[in-house]
Amino acid sequence: MRDSVRPTDERRGLRRGSPHLRMRIGFLLIAMVLSLFGARLIQLQGFDPHAYAQAAEQENLQHQVLPAQRGEILDRNGEPLADSADGLMITADPTITQQYAPELATLLANKLDLDYTTTLTALEGKASGSGEHYVYVARKQPAAKVTEAVDAAEAAGYKGLYTADDPIREYPAGDVAANVVGFLGTDGPLAGLEKSLNDQLAGKDGHETYEVSGGTRIPLGDSSTVEPVNGTDVHTTIDRELQWYAQRVLRQADEKADALNGIAIVQDVKTGEILALADDPTFDASDPGASPKADRGARSLNEVYEPGSVEKILTLSALIDAGKVTDRTKLVVPPDLHRQDRVIHDWWTHGTLRLTLAGVIANSSNIGTVLAADRFGDGQLHQYLEQFGLGQRTNVGLLGESPGILPSTTQWNHQIQDRVDFGQSVSVNALQMVSAVNAVANGGVRVDPNIIQGAATTDAGEKVGTDETTSHRVVSARAATQMMKMMERVPDPKTGTAPATQIPGYRVAGKTGTAQRVNPACTCYDGSLTVSYAGFAPADNPRFTVYVVVNDARRGAVGGGVTAGPVWQKIMSFALRRYGVAPTDTTPSNLPTMWGKGNDKHGRP
Repeated sequence: MRDSVRPTDERRGLRRGSPHLRMRIGFLLIAMVLSLFGARLIQLQGFDPHAYAQAAEQENLQHQVLPAQRGEILDRNGEPLADSADGLMITADPTITQQYAPELATLLANKLDLDYTTTLTALEGKASGSGEHYVYVARKQPAAKVTEAVDAAEAAGYKGLYTADDPIREYPAGDVAANVVGFLGTDGPLAGLEKSLNDQLAGKDGHETYEVSGGTRIPLGDSSTVEPVNGTDVHTTIDRELQWYAQRVLRQADEKADALNGIAIVQDVKTGEILALADDPTFDASDPGASPKADRGARSLNEVYEPGSVEKILTLSALIDAGKVTDRTKLVVPPDLHRQDRVIHDWWTHGTLRLTLAGVIANSSNIGTVLAADRFGDGQLHQYLEQFGLGQRTNVGLLGESPGILPSTTQWNHQIQDRVDFGQSVSVNALQMVSAVNAVANGGVRVDPNIIQGAATTDAGEKVGTDETTSHRVVSARAATQMMKMMERVPDPKTGTAPATQIPGYRVAGKTGTAQRVNPACTCYDGSLTVSYAGFAPADNPRFTVYVVVNDARRGAVGGGVTAGPVWQKIMSFALRRYGVAPTDTTPSNLPTMWGKGNDKHGRP
């Protein structure tokens, strides 16, 4: 029985560890390896015959960006405010440059004023997002400096660097209209039209791919190119010379008055085009980092304030249009006016006055304005102010514009209206306000302000430009004419508050403004003032509306007529001369400002 279960000779020959078993296993392993090689060979030959060739080729491909030429930003006469100049980029193949990266980084950093650590990281191939054979070392560098640096690198025996066109942005006008134009940062546009119209200006980059060997392009190697699409120019309505002058005059006035800041705007009466939009302080677009961030925007759109007595132009024009008063309406103006929640005063001390409506404007009487405005129906003034454009953005194409603050109809009451009548409890941006006054200059028709000629679409999808201009009537031509004649009494040295705004040979119409400024820290009035002057000329056939605002003047006499008025006079005079506007050949208004007997404007018998 034991013999019947004993292993056969064959089993004894294949037992574990026997030479026959080891040979059999070896043959099986060889067969498996050969089958794997065979399968891979079949894959390469039958299904992917070019895989190895493509992989090898890919390692020798260089990918090059072909930057688009950025569109220019031009003034109304084609003068450049922002343009592009010759520049170069430097790229590198880290598989070549890494062997001498520290030395090459030192050379490039010194020649091009680059950050050494960043440059070294790129040359070593450690830059985030870089391809194995292609990294950016420097972008948008002056062509002459790049050529000098690359020549020095080649002379030192360093290879693996490449250059390509990469236009650089220049701002030949420096600080002129910088608040409108904006500027580019290292990561793209940061302000102004450069930012809001970036898609139009930037165009679309192209790219090129080609073979290299040992850091050198193979002349007959494979290559492909997608050409760049250059950006489109933007033509503004800004007059570079007038803008320059407005900025300089405004700067001098702000320095003289030790003011916090100032604004000056020139608008074409008929077209609504903005010829100058000056903010002070401003910045040099070629070196924005040298100025505080607060000075790199457009205060004329982004910051709001209470307009003060310039608002009376809107209040009383609306009242005339509504048929409640005329320019000769007679008012008895007491020394002060006790209302529901406060006492309203005038800016000067007086007894009881007998003023016409023209006298209310000429003397800038808060009390007279409120008494006249009592004749409005419920909500009537609010409707007019909306039509003048208050509480709404002008949408001229610059980012960050504030709509201002026009109290809602649910908030509106007699106390609020009393203050709004003469320009408090309502906030505006300067472009809103000049466009509202311009409606009176334009015969009662408000026309949209514009800073872009033609048509453009912002990156946010908003259509802007003169091709998109709309207009609508706010007050009748009769009301606008009466207001114009009333405003002519303001520069009159016998009757008005701003004799310094007269322009020899021209009829001018204007209005002073003085308002308390709200301190954002305490949300209270702290004694500082916003003073302003708005007006148009020639009064009988208006060509330009000019508006000047000076915030927190702290030196000398402070008031709309003495602080902002002289700035207005200089800018308007320059504009009239520059555009060859003929002197006026008609007689200025001589509307009566007082009625009856008993006192002069100071209330003296």
